Amino acid sequence: METFISKCETDTLEFAKKFAKTLKKDDVIVLDGELGAGKTKFTQGILEFFGLSDEISSPTFTIVNEYRNDRANIFHFDVYRLSSEDEFFAIGGEEYFGKGICIIEWGKIIRDALPPNCIFVSFEKDLDDVNLRKILIER
Repeated sequence: METFISKCETDTLEFAKKFAKTLKKDDVIVLDGELGAGKTKFTQGILEFFGLSDEISSPTFTIVNEYRNDRANIFHFDVYRLSSEDEFFAIGGEEYFGKGICIIEWGKIIRDALPPNCIFVSFEKDLDDVNLRKILIER
C-alpha cells in the first residue's frame, strides 16, 4: 500500500499526475472518501496528465463523463446516486471496462460489479487541518 500526504489541492493534483504515469489503458481506479475529500480533484490531475484538463466536471447527475483524445480514453463515473450494482448493470456501466481507463467515485457502492485487479484510492480528511488529506493507494 502506498500513502501520500497532501497539504493542499495542488499537492493532490501533482500526486495524481505522477500516479497517472503508471496507468494502463484498461485500468479501473476506485475512489473512496467522504464528500469534499479530493476525489474529483484527483481525477482532474489524471485528466491533466493525459491532456484533458479543460474538460473536467463531476458526473454526479450524468453518472459517467467520457474524455477522449489520441492519448487516452477515460471514463469518469460518479455512482453516488446508484443504490446497487444492479443499477450499474442496467445503465451498461460494465461495458466501459477494458475500453479505456475507468475512474469510479464512490465505487464501493458497486463493489460486486467491479472487475478484479482494481486500484483502490482512499481519501481521508484531517480533523485538525481542513486542507490536509491522506491518500492511500492499494493495487
